[in-house]
Formats: sequence, structure tokens, C-alpha cells
Amino acid sequence: MSQLCNDPISTSGHLPIPVKSFLLRLRRLYGRFERPISSLSIVGGFLFDALALRRVDVFWDNLWVVAHLAIVTACAVWINLLDDSADESGTRPEANPRRLHFWLVNVMQFFFGGILSVYLVFYFRSGTIATSWPFLSLLALTFIANGSLKRRFARLWFQIALLFLAIYAFAIYMMPILLHEVSTRVFWLSSAASVAAIAAILLTVAVLSRRRFAEGRGRFVFGSLAGILVIVNGLYYLNVIPPLPLSLKEAGVYHSLVAKGPGDYTATVEPHNTNALASIDFLARFFAFTETVHITPGESLAVYTAVFAPTALSMKIIHEWQYYDPTRGAWITRHRVPLTVVGGRGGGYRTFSRESGITAGRWRVNVETQTGRLIGRLNFNAIVQNEEPPLLQEIIT
Repeated sequence: MSQLCNDPISTSGHLPIPVKSFLLRLRRLYGRFERPISSLSIVGGFLFDALALRRVDVFWDNLWVVAHLAIVTACAVWINLLDDSADESGTRPEANPRRLHFWLVNVMQFFFGGILSVYLVFYFRSGTIATSWPFLSLLALTFIANGSLKRRFARLWFQIALLFLAIYAFAIYMMPILLHEVSTRVFWLSSAASVAAIAAILLTVAVLSRRRFAEGRGRFVFGSLAGILVIVNGLYYLNVIPPLPLSLKEAGVYHSLVAKGPGDYTATVEPHNTNALASIDFLARFFAFTETVHITPGESLAVYTAVFAPTALSMKIIHEWQYYDPTRGAWITRHRVPLTVVGGRGGGYRTFSRESGITAGRWRVNVETQTGRLIGRLNFNAIVQNEEPPLLQEIIT
């Protein structure tokens, strides 16, 4: 008997007392500091994704998203197979660290936060605050709320609604990558694929747990799905969803730009704008900072852009030159210049357009898809003067 008592694992297969005691203390400690731990993990995950994620068409980056979606889906189905009745003290299972519900909800919340952080990184890189703020705000608010709505993760309608939004946001940029096309038709296919995926998940829950599905408030489930579908489609047709998988990598306004060969340009620029390409980093592009350009009467300017597109995707983009008419209080389109973009280059496909007869005042160049979705925007103030400003020569390669 003494040998059995000293054995680290009993014949019944239970954990040894020291290990069991350690796990119990660890569980209690997590339950006590659950909120700050959850918040730190979500913020840390966002920073990790911002630094680690490279390209929207990289296999491993998207496998990371698919793995998160699979884990969230598995947790959602598993939770609905468990008994959700409160214990003798009236504590709900999702609030009791001794119940499996508690841990499944935490895992679901953690991995859903990971999905949202990936989407925030990708969509922020592709959007501009001027037009994309409604959709970006939706993602940001969902990301923030994810840390404070843990209890709702135990409810079927809430699980399904968030899961549908996550699948939809993934399909919107993954479908163009797979089909090598950016168009309204592909967006419709993304919508159809998302609806089919969430329908399959709902059917699985209905088959495996009819009681929970019947108690899951079907009106809330289907009402939330319909609401998300309407909102996302509305944002798309308002052209406020960032045009993933496209993104503006480099841009600049130049006095002259001469193509010496494929991807090889000689440009002239004012000294204070010599970092024109570097200034189109994340924050500058996102907030569309304004440059100042000094020109002589009747001078023309060139706008250079490098637009990233996934491998095997070729399409037309538009450089829309606009000036601000203070008498009308509106932006007036001067020209829309179609340009070709070929995908595959990490730094973006390089091209440019030129506008003659620039007058004094506020100007902007919208870089858009043919359907009007804004990839990026350059703002500049043109100051007309008789003397030519000092210029430097740059080589763009």
C-alpha cells in the first residue's frame, strides 16, 4: 500500500495531488485576473499581427486566419453540446472556472480577438480614413467590444453573428485572390460563400443539439445574420469598404517624371518633398496628408503610385485628378486616367499619370478601382509663382 500511495499517478489514472493543486490555484488565479489578462493578450496579439503579417496573399498568413476561424467554430459547436444550467449557487457555467463552458468561452473570445486583429491590420493598410472610416469603425468597435462582452459568447445568436462577420470579412478579400479578379461579381460570390458557410455551421448545431438550437432564439439568430448582410452590402455599395486585396504602397507628386525603362524612373522634386515616397507610410497614407508644391504658370505635375495586387491579378485602376472649387464648395474632376496594374510585386506595381495646366489651390488625386473603391489619395496645395522653385533629381527603381 505504501508503494501505491507514493506513486505519482494513482491506479485510477487521476492527476497527482501536487499537480492537481497547482492547476486549481492556476485556475483560480486566472479567474481572479481574467479581464486584465484578456485585455493584455488581445492588445499583444494585435501588435504581433501588425509586425508579423506581411502580405494579404501570403499562404501562411491566411492559414493563420483559417486556423483561428476553425477554432472559433469548433468552440461554438462544442459549447452548444454542453449542459448550460447554472450550479447550486446560481452561477452560470460561462462564469465558473470549474466548468468547461468557462474555458471554451475564453478560448473563443481569445481567438476571435486574434481574427479581428488580423482584419484590422489588413483593412487599415488598404483603407483611407476619408472614405473607409465606417467599415473600419465597425471592425474596431467589434474588436474593442470583444474584450467586454464575454458573457454573450455563451449565447448562440451572438456566437453565430460574430462568426458570420468574421467569415464575411475573410471572404471579401480572399475570393478576389482565389479568382484573380476584383469586381462586384466577385463580391457577390464572397457574400454567397459566407452565407453558405454559416448555414453549414447552423445546420451542424441543429443536428447535434436540437434543444439548444430550438432555444437559441431563431429570430435573433436569423435577424442578426440578415442585419450583418444588409450592413456589409450597404457599405460596399457606398464604396467605404477598403479595396482589399489592393493597397497603395508608394506615392508622390513630382514636377517631372520620365520612364527610362520598366520600373525605372527619373523624377524632379522640391527639396522639402524629397521624401515623397517615404511619406506614404501607413499613417500618411491612411490620413492623406497634404503636400505643398510650388509651380510656375501653366506647369504640369506628375503623380506616381505603386499599387500592390496579389500574384496573377491584373486589372485597371484610375487616377482621378480633382481640384477644389471654393465658389461651388465642391471637388471638380478634371481627368480620369485609366492605368494597368499587374499583381505579384511586393512593393506594388509602379505607374504614373500627368496633368497639365495646374492652377493655384487645393488638388487631390484619387487612386481608385474601376468601380469607384478608393485605394488611396494624394492631397497637395499648388502655389503658383513666377520663379521656378529649386528642384532635385531622384531615381525611382
